[in-house]
Parts: sequence; C-alpha cells; structure tokens
Amino acid sequence: MKYVVVLGDGMADRPLEKLQGMTPLEYAKTPNMDKLAAAGEVGTVHTIPDGMAPGSDTANLSVLGYDPKIYYSGRSPLEALSIGVDMKPEDVSLRCNIVTVSEEEERYEDKKILDHSSGEISTEDAAVLLEAIKKELETDIYKYYVGTSYRHLLIWKKGTVVDLIAPHDVLGQTIGQYLPKDIVLQEMMKKSYDILVNHPINIERKKQGLNPANSCWFWGAGTRPALSSFEEKTGLKGAMVSAVDLLKGIAVGASMKNIFVKGANGGLYTNYEGKAQAAVDVLTKENYDFVYVHVEAPDEMGHQGNIEKKVQAIQFLDERIIAPIKAGLEQAGEAFRMLVMPDHPTPISIRTHTEDDVPYLLYDSRVKQENTWKYNEREAAQSGHHISKGCEMIDYFIQK
Repeated sequence: MKYVVVLGDGMADRPLEKLQGMTPLEYAKTPNMDKLAAAGEVGTVHTIPDGMAPGSDTANLSVLGYDPKIYYSGRSPLEALSIGVDMKPEDVSLRCNIVTVSEEEERYEDKKILDHSSGEISTEDAAVLLEAIKKELETDIYKYYVGTSYRHLLIWKKGTVVDLIAPHDVLGQTIGQYLPKDIVLQEMMKKSYDILVNHPINIERKKQGLNPANSCWFWGAGTRPALSSFEEKTGLKGAMVSAVDLLKGIAVGASMKNIFVKGANGGLYTNYEGKAQAAVDVLTKENYDFVYVHVEAPDEMGHQGNIEKKVQAIQFLDERIIAPIKAGLEQAGEAFRMLVMPDHPTPISIRTHTEDDVPYLLYDSRVKQENTWKYNEREAAQSGHHISKGCEMIDYFIQK
C-alpha cells in the first residue's frame, strides 16, 4: 500500500460575492478531485490547536501527525534545518522576509507593507540583495542565510525568543506598531531599507513595474526543534516534495527524504509535472511508502488577494498534480490511499491565515464508493465526517 498526501497550502477560503457566493475551491474546475470525492470520503479537520497561531508551520506539523503543542518551537528553526544551519541549543532563528514597503513616507515607522513576497522575487535576485544586507549588518552575533525566493534566515547567537508578527498579517497597514520591541532587530530592519531602497536590482524592478524588495522583516522566532522520526512514528518510509524551506525543514527534522525538483519555486508557475513525477517515482521506483506533495501557490494567491489566480492555482493542482499521480500509481499497479487537503484557509477577503476547519478528501483505490458529493468546503462540512484534532488525521489516513 502506498500513501500520498497532496497539500494545497491555504487552498480553503470563504464564499466570495465575485464568485456568486462560492469559494475559489467550489468555483474552480476540479474534475479529478470531484471524481475521487465521489468514489471516496470528504470531511473536515481542525488543523490548528486552540490558542496557537494559524500558520503553515503548526498546520503542516499537524497534518504529518506531530502535535504542535508538543513539537512546535517556532517557524524559522524548521527552515534552518532545511537550509542546513547547525543551530546550537541556545541560538534563536528568525525568518527574514524581503518585503515591499511603501517609499513615500520619510519615517520607516510610517511605511506600509505592500507585498510580503516582493512580487515572488527570484532566489537569484534575493540572494544578491541579502549579500548587500550581510555586508552591512552581519556580525558575530547576527548571521544571515539565503533561503528561497523572499524567505531567508537570521540566526541570533544566544538570542531571545521575542514576539514578532508575520508580514502577511499586516498587509496594507502602517508598520510602526508592529516593529520588534528589541532595539537591535528594529534598527536592522530600518537600516535594511536604507541599504535596499536604491539597490540596482530594485531600480530595475521598478522600471519593469515590479514591486521592489526594499526591506527585511523578521518574524517566526524559535529555538532548535526536536521532531521524532516519521518512519518510527508511523512505520512508513516517507518523502517530501516541496519548494518551501519550511516543509523541507520539517522533513529534515522528521528524517524524511527531501526530493529536489528542478523548476519548483513555490509560486503559481512552478514545475507541477516534475513534482507529480517525483512523487510517483519515489513510491514506485525507490520503495518508499509515503509521499507528501506540498503546493504553495494557493496560499500565495490568497495573500495577494488575487481571486482569479487562486482559482487557477487550484485548477493546476487538480490537473497537473492529482491526475498524473493517480494515473502513475494505477499504471504501476499500486494500491494506494490519497489524502487531499489544505493546511489552513487563506481567505481572499482578509489575505491572511485563519484557524477555520479545512476540507479533506480521502480516496482508497481498493474501495470504490458511489457518492454525490464534490470536494469543497461546503459539501465537506455537510458530510458528517469531522476530525477535531489535526494531528490525528495521519493515523486515520494510514489505517490499514
């Protein structure tokens, strides 16, 4: 038996007037998911433990069976694992986004975050910008590391876990009240703007009508995580397919295989076919039992507030991930169970995460049901199937 999780990050949403009262998942053309739903089970699951922030970190830990109340030590340390940073127990890791802030205000505190991803800047351009930051701001205590696209890393040696807010939670808002209380972190953010605002890359980006990547933003502080082995936990030899350092870091912590897919970038125009083929290959040619295929695009489009592109991201997932994985496993003669779900909602209306229940779709190739439901938030909520604790989903999924 093979097991596949297809995780559409932030795919769940709320009804939108512009979509005739439907969610993007309801509105999107998803014949493959709907066909699996009719032959399988749909329901809802609560992935975010009460009292915890609704992030991809806590939610994906839940989906993989790790109770965030026990295992979560901060988002950035998981990304540090992916990048290969050898954190000491007393070190603190922080996510260092390169964001777009408004430029017309004189004081940094009066600026607004316009884009948490700087227009999904390429890793190549972001690395050049981060090198400029390192040259001016790096010390023996504060070390910068390049990640992927806009997502980078700051290690604070013998640091303190401080309260910081995610940039996608304050889009369009004046940033003064959300800056770190720690003076050194705050000053580095202010200086990063002075370093980046007139950098040649940003001058060129503005000429091309792209958002400039003109400031660092720190968040997600935490200490070194200690996850147990996924194989010891479940009895399944597992692999991860993702372009996002957070997910790759979880895989490192859980002793899962990380699969690099050329052209996979965490954006809307990622290498879907390559990710699907990598998932099929690791199950059919490398004797792995379990693969987790993470697709970031729906979440990114939710943060951007782009209805059309969020719908497109969901349709891409249906056509270019789910369909070829199903076909590839069937062609190989493998019996399999497939779980399709988001980690959390990222509603277009608010452009950030929520802790609402998310819909799941569970398909078993050995058992063919005949149901009338389709896969979306509304019909999943009406199905009568509900899992109240997200970290129990994995055991429900892999039951024999």
